Amino acid sequence: MNIFYNEKTKSFHMKNDIVSYQFSIEQGKYLTHNYWGKAVSDNQSKSDYRYADRSFSVIPNEIKGREFSLTTLPQEFPGDNNGDYRESALSIRYKDGSFNTALEYDSFEIIEGKPGIDGLPATYISRDNEAKTLKITLVDNSKKLEVHLFYTIFENYGVITRSTEIINNNVEAIEIEKLLSASVDFDHSNFDLVQLPGAWGREREIERDKLSRGVHKLDSKRGTTSHTYQPFMALTDPDTTEHSGEVYGMHFVYSGEFVANVEVDEYRKTRMQMGISPEHFSWKLNKGDIFQAPEVVMVYSDQGLNKMSQDLHQLYQNNLIRGEHQNKERPVLINNWEGTYFDFTEDKIENMAEEAASLGIELFVLDDGWFGKRDDDLSSLGDWFEYKAKLPNGLKALAEKIKSKGLKFGLWFEPEMISEDSDLYRNHPEWVLKAKDSAPSQGRDQFVIDYSQKEARDHVLNQMKQILDDVPIDYIKWDYNRNMSELGSQNPAIRDGEVAHRFILGLYEMLENLTSTYPHILWESCSGGGGRYDPGMLHYMPQTWTSDNTDAVARLEIQTGTSMTMPISSMGSHVSAVPNHQVNRITSLKMRGDVAMAGNLGYELDVTQMNDDDKETVRNQIDFYKENRSLIQFGTFYRIISPFDSKDSTSWMIVNQAKDEALMYFYKILDRANTLSARVKFKGLQPEFLYQVNKSESCYYGDELMNKGIYIDPVVPVEGSTEPHPIGDFRSEIIKISKVTND
Repeated sequence: MNIFYNEKTKSFHMKNDIVSYQFSIEQGKYLTHNYWGKAVSDNQSKSDYRYADRSFSVIPNEIKGREFSLTTLPQEFPGDNNGDYRESALSIRYKDGSFNTALEYDSFEIIEGKPGIDGLPATYISRDNEAKTLKITLVDNSKKLEVHLFYTIFENYGVITRSTEIINNNVEAIEIEKLLSASVDFDHSNFDLVQLPGAWGREREIERDKLSRGVHKLDSKRGTTSHTYQPFMALTDPDTTEHSGEVYGMHFVYSGEFVANVEVDEYRKTRMQMGISPEHFSWKLNKGDIFQAPEVVMVYSDQGLNKMSQDLHQLYQNNLIRGEHQNKERPVLINNWEGTYFDFTEDKIENMAEEAASLGIELFVLDDGWFGKRDDDLSSLGDWFEYKAKLPNGLKALAEKIKSKGLKFGLWFEPEMISEDSDLYRNHPEWVLKAKDSAPSQGRDQFVIDYSQKEARDHVLNQMKQILDDVPIDYIKWDYNRNMSELGSQNPAIRDGEVAHRFILGLYEMLENLTSTYPHILWESCSGGGGRYDPGMLHYMPQTWTSDNTDAVARLEIQTGTSMTMPISSMGSHVSAVPNHQVNRITSLKMRGDVAMAGNLGYELDVTQMNDDDKETVRNQIDFYKENRSLIQFGTFYRIISPFDSKDSTSWMIVNQAKDEALMYFYKILDRANTLSARVKFKGLQPEFLYQVNKSESCYYGDELMNKGIYIDPVVPVEGSTEPHPIGDFRSEIIKISKVTND
């Protein structure tokens, strides 16, 4: 891993054993992109872009001739209104109303390690030799504007991170209308665009389309990242598969409104960009002030999409997630939500906990309904004190009883929300997020608290701390159940164009306070399931509730799409009752367990209503999961068969670091008459190792399993029969292979 600067060619080259990234200074001041891809030698890092006289291209004033033009130049950070007609990376409005910004190269600095980013989540390093950082300074001298571009290359990943910082050295204030974090130009458009759109209950669907002319925009205008689009995109070669071909990905370490642009221009060149969405953003920067944009993770793979995912998983596990739970095995939990909804008593919760403990469950989570006067979703958000009519002995006594049964205790909060029917709203209606002189819309009969107001978020913080200081809590589920609208603040000192970003900064400030004050608590992020499942939240909360949809079949797509970017250790996955509460589907307890055991296993049903056979099944599931928990949560993940490609089957695989143990997951969704068994090929094994299958007498070498494969015939339990059937819908099988040892 190194960063090279060639004084003769005025070019930069960042490289490790996996990836190279090159750019140079052209005409003494224009930062020109040269290469991003597989690692190459540090020989020709200078620009070899072919200049030509192209009609209707404009030439910078000081340039002689017609060949050099910003209209076509591949740039690192394009300015605005300067002859480059493609999407800009920044847009500044000056006091006189002008908006032309022409950035020029000024200087560079190579930094050992990786600087942090104040107030924002970001990847980090544990030792200086893990990474190197290049800081480029660009200036617009006429506007007295300074822009810093930060590039960090890591030692062991095909990853480069980028972020942007802007400083106003003018005597007059400026308005930042757009400031992106990363921009890359390619000299062709022979790409497919891969994205992860979705909706509530069907998050992160994998969509792949051939790139065409024009601007392709993914974004959020909803205040947070939202269910609708993941702040991720990838460009791939048309022939790229899961396990071969080139991939160029970007992922935003941010939880607010974002934009991801891909533009193909008239010469079929491609510009790829990511940053804060300019839709609701306008930031006043006074003299001497600094604005820091969030970080973008840029990932390259020449071994397909699955290798891209593996690099992101390792980076996030080792260099984004923090705290004492970073590498700790996650407990098997039960959440009472789908088992009781709001209708519970102390006795009911204690009985569920008693039964859960007998099954081997380790953590009981009390969900919505314990606070204020919360008997439904129409009231009490913002009133974070115990509901004595429902819990007459209080939370502390309940938690202690649950912990006396050998369980840990967890609690649900929705700290960013306020109900109209609440003491908080009656006392502080001015804390509702809304544009000035507007009527706020309701979502789920609730408003959003204006976290750009410090007094408002400090009030909620102090309420939470009173609970956390009094009650022995091991786990918090932090929910967020509506999108923002009428973005603005009732505080006249806060400009509406700054509210969305200030909200997120306020949220991060609060999360930093809580997670550092209560480091023993395992924090789980939730937003109606996976509506805010992004790297920004992962920095503070090491796991996320993947989706409110707990149906096993629906979860195959949801968890496959989630695995595109997020590590398995962060993925909450629960077994729920049937018919499923979201899609009304009936699947076997085995199928539901086999899907949930590909993430952080939990249960979300009333275990006191289960029959003895089902309880025994659950015990066996939990025993198997605990035996293999470290492998599942921290192993190397492979997508073998995608439900987006094959609608009747799905297969995943997880291999440990030593490659001496692995789990193969296979799911048959819809069966057909008179078909052959499925032959499935394994991935990631050591070719010369001999592996035993399911503790049976069957043994295969790694190269046999990976190249030849084996037949898999999942079975489904049949009511009234002791023998399961190898035919039928919704069947599953988990195969464990272990290296055969000589002793």
